[in-house]
Amino acid sequence: MKIDIFNHILPEQYHTEFDKFTPNLKDMGTRHRVYGMSNLDERFRVMDEFGEYCQVISLASPPIEAIAGPEHTTRLASIGNDGLADLVRRHPKRFPGFVAGLPMNDPDAALKELQRAAGLGALGVQLYSNVNGKPLDSPEFKAIFDELARLDLAVWLHPARNGSFADYKTETRSKYEIWWTFGWPYETSVAMSHLVFSGLFDRHPNFRIITHHMGAMIPYFEGRVGYGWDQLGKRSAGEGNDVLLASMKKRPYDYFKMFLADTALFGSVAGTQCGLAFFGLDNVLFASDTPFEPTPGLYIRDTIRVIESLGLSAADKEKVYRGNAERLLKLKLG
Repeated sequence: MKIDIFNHILPEQYHTEFDKFTPNLKDMGTRHRVYGMSNLDERFRVMDEFGEYCQVISLASPPIEAIAGPEHTTRLASIGNDGLADLVRRHPKRFPGFVAGLPMNDPDAALKELQRAAGLGALGVQLYSNVNGKPLDSPEFKAIFDELARLDLAVWLHPARNGSFADYKTETRSKYEIWWTFGWPYETSVAMSHLVFSGLFDRHPNFRIITHHMGAMIPYFEGRVGYGWDQLGKRSAGEGNDVLLASMKKRPYDYFKMFLADTALFGSVAGTQCGLAFFGLDNVLFASDTPFEPTPGLYIRDTIRVIESLGLSAADKEKVYRGNAERLLKLKLG
């Protein structure tokens, strides 16, 4: 059995409401009509190619808080989460669990929706790397993280950035889709860094955050994350970073090892090897980022090909494909 823990779907009613608020979508928002995003027959046809295979489902980009103002996002989140929960109820073999969306532009409403979604059986929540430009360690979001810890629910951390984020001060937009190719890994890495230095893992040592795309830049830059941040404050005198470093219970590097990661790397062997070496086999979960591939099933097929090429034992492959999801997400398959 393969459990795909990070892929996306738009439940029918949510998709209808989504369309009302997003008639002029740009960038990633234009891709919400790809195969299987709402058409279950198409999705199931692709899933059947992979035998014993199921999906933990979450809403597709853009973030709920980027779709509409706070006066609408609470309802949108509720519709989306009800739709996800309904899909799990109707198709438990296909979708053994779901990840809730939250209206993060209204933190009080997000906290209430988190509690409601937990009652629907959500395995956790999908948070984006920023909330309309605000970092996740902003004070108004602390209660949400504390409640997630109390409920013992995981976070699926997804990057958020669009073409309006220019790469140079002299530009008005990012060119060549750099905002996605390099911007998204950067976004995830920055969000991880803010959470580390905010003290989240000191407050909640067992907090589980699944970082999309194998921890983004962190595994490749482990030397900078390690010895580089061991010298935090020496490159920024007067900003108080040396005091922050002295107050931390562990090396910054050790906190980054506390994140979880997924295999959604679009067929990259080297990236998968690098991520496995950094996070360890017990902390990596199978995921494909379906259904955004160029042709139906390509990302699932290529991710399986990569894992099968690594020379892992049957027991280690079982951890990545299934065991880690069952253990870390407390997921019980019917």
